[in-house]
Amino acid sequence: MAELYFDDFKVGDTIASSGMTVTESQIIDFAMRYDFQPFHTDVEAAKESIFGGLVASGIHTIAVTFRLLLMTGLLKHNLGSPGFDELRWLKPVHPGDTLSAVAEVLECKPSKKHKDRGTIRFRYSTYNQNDEKVFTVIGSQILRRLQIN
Repeated sequence: MAELYFDDFKVGDTIASSGMTVTESQIIDFAMRYDFQPFHTDVEAAKESIFGGLVASGIHTIAVTFRLLLMTGLLKHNLGSPGFDELRWLKPVHPGDTLSAVAEVLECKPSKKHKDRGTIRFRYSTYNQNDEKVFTVIGSQILRRLQIN
């Protein structure tokens, strides 16, 4: 993908990632470090959970989503983020699921104070191999401008 600056985006644009398969060992490794709960860390205990088996941490799903989007080059000129809104985990992510992400441009707002940047609101959505939406969030990203007006 070409390097995209703030001015390259318009409302309605979408950028889609390739896929990444989440393995059992990745789920356990992530959870052992950051979200130590039995349904993320223990295959046998997870069978007795409401999920009926091991599932990825929601935080892990966020991390994979952003890894996938970073791989597209979407955020090459990202200067930071003031935050997220409307974060939703819609379906659990299981070992063997292949995730892909889509970023949809909702709003583009040039900075009045800093002419070298602007803020873009994206709807980030993550899908499994069955095209089921597993995660969504609206995120604001501050991106560098190529042309300073």
